[in-house]
Amino acid sequence: MSARATPPFRADQVGSLIRPQALIDAREAAQQGRLPQSELLKIQHDAINEVVRKQEEIGLKVVTDGEFNRFSWQRDFLLKIKNVAPAEAKLNVRFHSKAGARDHKPPTLEVRGKISRPGGMFVSDFEYLASIAKATPKVTMPSPTILHFRGGRSSVDETAYPDMNDFFADLSQVYREELSDLYARGCRYAQIDEVNLAYLCDPVLRSQAAGFGEDPEKLPATYAKLINDSIAGMPQDMTIAMHLCRGNFAGAWIAEGGYEPVADLLFNQVNVTGYFLEFDSERAGGFEPLRFLPKGKVAVLGLVTTKNSAMETKDELKRRIEEAAKYAPLDQLALSAQCGFSSGIGGETMTVERQFEKLSLIVETAREVWGAA
Repeated sequence: MSARATPPFRADQVGSLIRPQALIDAREAAQQGRLPQSELLKIQHDAINEVVRKQEEIGLKVVTDGEFNRFSWQRDFLLKIKNVAPAEAKLNVRFHSKAGARDHKPPTLEVRGKISRPGGMFVSDFEYLASIAKATPKVTMPSPTILHFRGGRSSVDETAYPDMNDFFADLSQVYREELSDLYARGCRYAQIDEVNLAYLCDPVLRSQAAGFGEDPEKLPATYAKLINDSIAGMPQDMTIAMHLCRGNFAGAWIAEGGYEPVADLLFNQVNVTGYFLEFDSERAGGFEPLRFLPKGKVAVLGLVTTKNSAMETKDELKRRIEEAAKYAPLDQLALSAQCGFSSGIGGETMTVERQFEKLSLIVETAREVWGAA
């Protein structure tokens, strides 16, 4: 088995990394007006320099900026879209963890007029990452479905968008423009962070979607089309992958259930090259849905958990990779952590040192399984 020349790589990663305390403190000071934005940017760049160097040192062929450029994995991007604003939460979710369960209203956004892209949203951040990276730089962005799922029709201004098809068309245009701009700046690896297709595998969340007027039976196809329209026309040498998450904060998750309800649609109707899939615990289901994976696509197995600091072993990971290979060819598989290590500021479940021990384990295991990372 050989290395993959294009992403996803045999040893890959989802993207977010634990922010250093100096960066957290600087961001708080800037928000309070105690630190100039120029100084915050310098501290942010210093932190990114260090984390990129560390990723390359452990042998990863892909690097991210750890999402150090943002407060959360989703809102920093979506709130840049013209006429998108924070709103009262309409969705009630229950976070589950080893410590128990707690109810939470996730941040919700609403559309208050015609949406458009105001200019580069993550473009300058990518340019800085690319300027210092020796490995392949990857940019991550939240899925366009997030702007719809948490509020549905009622979160979209009916005067601006009496027809929801027009809203979805404008939203996908925002993403196409951003991706095209990123490509022009040298980006060849982008990742869409998708949660809602995984949420729609959970009966509880399907019921909640129905509660605010959406048909959970039709939403997966609606979202597949939205994602496809958002990445349509991208050059063939730009790899676009998707990460599917069931919620991730402070070791807790929201949704449960395997990929079976959406697997055929996910693998055969969504036009991405690679899928970063959670498989770190029973809540994510078994590997059986991988039987739908078509030739030419890659499933990145999220076998190493970011939910707690317990270390997996190489033997354990190899056994699980072998099990997954019963349903999809080994050459179409890769390895990563199940999610990012820090979806936002705060709530980390391990030290920075343990984070890199887990990433190193991924690299070492991939080399032993595939002959290359």
